[in-house]
Amino acid sequence: MIQFLYYILFILCLAYGLYFFITGFFGFKNINKKLLKKHKSKNKFAVLIASRNEEDVIGHLVKSLLDQNYPKDLYDVYVIPNNCTDETEKVAKKAGAKIIKCTVPTKSKGEVLKFTFEKLSKSKDIDAYVIFDADNVVHPDFLSKMNDALCEGYKVAQGFRDSKNPGDNWISGSYSIFYWIQNFFFSKARMQMGGSASINGTGFMIKKEIIDEYGFNTYTLTEDVEFTAQCALRGIKVMFVEDAITYDEQPTEFKASWKQRKRWSMGNIQCFRRYNKDLFRTYSKTGFIPCLDMLLSFMAPYIQILTTLLTVILILFKVFNIELYDVFSYMYAYGLLFFFITYLANVILNIFVIKYNKKSVKDILPGILLFTLFMLTWIPINFICMFKKDLTWEPIKHKRGMGIDEIK
Repeated sequence: MIQFLYYILFILCLAYGLYFFITGFFGFKNINKKLLKKHKSKNKFAVLIASRNEEDVIGHLVKSLLDQNYPKDLYDVYVIPNNCTDETEKVAKKAGAKIIKCTVPTKSKGEVLKFTFEKLSKSKDIDAYVIFDADNVVHPDFLSKMNDALCEGYKVAQGFRDSKNPGDNWISGSYSIFYWIQNFFFSKARMQMGGSASINGTGFMIKKEIIDEYGFNTYTLTEDVEFTAQCALRGIKVMFVEDAITYDEQPTEFKASWKQRKRWSMGNIQCFRRYNKDLFRTYSKTGFIPCLDMLLSFMAPYIQILTTLLTVILILFKVFNIELYDVFSYMYAYGLLFFFITYLANVILNIFVIKYNKKSVKDILPGILLFTLFMLTWIPINFICMFKKDLTWEPIKHKRGMGIDEIK
């Protein structure tokens, strides 16, 4: 009976992993093909930056936005200071941004965005919103590429999330690799297979008519993936715009990383609890793959914990000489050799995404070698979040002020 239960859980985890493994290979389909055609600049953007105590970085972002290769009369840059105790508003205004004062109590980025969307809802000349985090800097062609996406008929789009500081240490390097893997093996792969990317926190675009029709009503700690799930339920595809690049500051301290990833895991768990039935029901009725993608993505914390428990069970079975006949137990029988091969495969994957993104392997070597450790530290995070009722949204302090010309 115990072996039978083990096999059921093993097959579940194996199927989950194979789904993302197989669909990830679509990233290699027409690997150098551009997904968008060039169009004439015509859409008016409202660029929104929710900011809380970001005086060290906000000026660099505003400058990179005002230097876009896009007609200046076709976009406005708005900074929305909230809960600030520093000079964020003053620095942003001096850099050239327009200020929207947040006049309602807010506890999260999602609430700030909701307030801002409502504030701008009566502006008839806005075609789409573009959202950034204050620590970003933006490639000069970002708005031009988002204009192309709008002209192609997409109503929601996610840009390419790159890093300002991948070579700082193993933590920032691991974050960078994590996003590069997600860019290629999820977002790019989904576009190549005719599916939908996922909104990824920053550097994304939403057509104004979507907000006007549905509002921006998010309830979890991860408003980005929650809104992606809402798009999936409404049959809206998210376009991945690979050439619309945002450079993001990655944490360099483990404490900050732990806090941020705990919020992500709790947000995924909240989203699963809130949307699992609707996503499953909609996928069953329509076959719309983005619903399945989001459902499986929200299951990630559960699957990681389940895989960890299966590994512990497997060790106990070996100790008590209980026979098993699945592939994993055969591989595990090779002990350290199996784990070394798994680790080596991970290193090769890391090197591939680094080379694909034309980055220096040497500069990011600590991240390459310790990425497996970075992922393993998610296990206790998920265990904690599974038994915690809720978390408070906490900002991550950003200090790395860099101009676009300083990024390698």
